[in-house]
Amino acid sequence: MAASRDKLQKARRWVVKIGSALLTNDGQGLDQAAISRWVDQLAALKQQGVEVVLVSSGAVAEGMTRLGWSVRPKELNRLQAAAAVGQMGLVQAYEANFQRHGTHTAQILLTHDDLTHRDRYLNARAALKTLLEMGVVPVVNENDTVVTDEIRFGDNDTLAALVANLIEADGVVLLTDQHGLYTADPRSNPHAELISQARAEDESLVAVAGSGGKLGQGGMATKVRAAKLAARSGAITLIASGREEDVLLRLKQGEVLGTLLVPDRSPMAARKQWLAGHLQARGTLVLDAGAVLALTERGKSLLPAGVKGLSGEFTRGEMVLIADESGRIVARGLVNYGAGDARKIVGKPSSMISEVLGYISEEELVHRDNLVLA
Repeated sequence: MAASRDKLQKARRWVVKIGSALLTNDGQGLDQAAISRWVDQLAALKQQGVEVVLVSSGAVAEGMTRLGWSVRPKELNRLQAAAAVGQMGLVQAYEANFQRHGTHTAQILLTHDDLTHRDRYLNARAALKTLLEMGVVPVVNENDTVVTDEIRFGDNDTLAALVANLIEADGVVLLTDQHGLYTADPRSNPHAELISQARAEDESLVAVAGSGGKLGQGGMATKVRAAKLAARSGAITLIASGREEDVLLRLKQGEVLGTLLVPDRSPMAARKQWLAGHLQARGTLVLDAGAVLALTERGKSLLPAGVKGLSGEFTRGEMVLIADESGRIVARGLVNYGAGDARKIVGKPSSMISEVLGYISEEELVHRDNLVLA
């Protein structure tokens, strides 16, 4: 257990999700004092060198409060209206509090489709990683106002895990109104015991996960599923009470709080498995000897200059095989340009991409972060 807790303590990139019951004080409007305390902790983490992405629930609940609604509506259009109104309050609260620490925030509204569509996946990834490099704290929420499927408030747990996959976060911290995952529902079973640590992919955890409250519909079940999703890119997940004083800072110091769910595989092995098995290859890039060496021995990205030819028809963000001139597959990765544009820039230096295409998406044909060796 100590070794696993140490991994969270040393993690350099956290995705922190705060649940709706915490943010809205169980439905009584945004809890400004609590938000201020969480922002103070997030700012302190940044000072300690941790890159932080905040996934925030609360839009629909805050919108309901502002609109004077006591019962969550069932109609999709009214849910979307509440989300639109509530987003204003969330953004104002986070921006004002982070400004006290001289930190900029950025609002990122995503749908699950944004993270499964390969082109939008790369766009979202590039934007988030750029914001982190600039020291900005991204505040992520599901784009409830425009989604066409059922809005599930607890689904932000899943969104946090998908964001962790997207940016290769080391840890996911899911703050809730419970101390963690119990062997039974502690609200109805006084003999329930807190599970301090378990495997994220342990199927038996789903059976002990409870249901959600009146605001968050997912409860522990979505948190268990989220931990399993986060584990596919090697991230550890910690479920803890957001009402614990300085909970984030205490976790950073290594204190044993909440439930830690750990992946079975190392981050690199998990990501390699995902890239190797999640997407079907749509084409092949053939490299010269120098480019093969740069990829396999020096850990470099693939630049257009090192590509001698390509085959297949693919679009930006699709999987391609990367081979040497003998046909041996040396790597695979997500390509930054579609086949038509890629054919125009192969063999050319990155400085000529804009001149040849009239635009530049990335300097690399395949970025190292989106590439795994065979």
